[in-house]
Amino acid sequence: MQDPVLFAMENQTAIITLNRPDRRNAINQALLAGLYDAIEKVSLDANICVAIITGNGKSFCSGLDLEAIFTENLFDPRGDGSDMPDLFAACRKPIIGAVNGHAITGGFELALNCDFLIASENASFIDTHAKIGIHPGWGMTQLLQQAVGRRRARQISFACKPLPAKTACEWGLVNEVVPPDMLMPRAKEIAEDISRVNPEMLEVVKALINLQDQMPLGESFALERKGCGAFISKHLKK
Repeated sequence: MQDPVLFAMENQTAIITLNRPDRRNAINQALLAGLYDAIEKVSLDANICVAIITGNGKSFCSGLDLEAIFTENLFDPRGDGSDMPDLFAACRKPIIGAVNGHAITGGFELALNCDFLIASENASFIDTHAKIGIHPGWGMTQLLQQAVGRRRARQISFACKPLPAKTACEWGLVNEVVPPDMLMPRAKEIAEDISRVNPEMLEVVKALINLQDQMPLGESFALERKGCGAFISKHLKK
């Protein structure tokens, strides 16, 4: 039986590959448990600076496996209470989504939890929660509007139609669109750039950017300035 999630290292970059290509990388309990384990490994391993998540085959992730949705535990797959958004949020290292094909519903939410996305020209994004009658739970209603704006998020989630990679880039969901054979080389190139920066300050910058989701601008700006003052004082004493 093949592993539903593959984990590899290239220099200081972790490459996490969803590996159920025969099911278009649909999410079952084993895939979720493997993904959660991989994200925690990224968080805990001091030798890892950055991670890339991608899919094996023609799809990034086709969402929940309908054969597993009512028979397997998809919302506590390891029995420890861990949930996808919490694990992504707790990871202080950047996670790049390399979207190689369809990212559908739960797979779309998985992509939204990444820090940013690089997409193949073959990629597309579809939210079908409203169409198939499944309640969103991994951030679709909040993270999508954060990425593309509220009105565009409404269109995507209400109409349940595919959003091609080019439009996703124009709307701010995706950072870059590249030919299929350049997706992983480009993602790895960006990861290499990230691995060369100061790791401690990288974690600080990521945390400060994410503060904007949690508090008003004035408060998050004040925390940045307070941290800068502490940084300067610490280094002046040296």
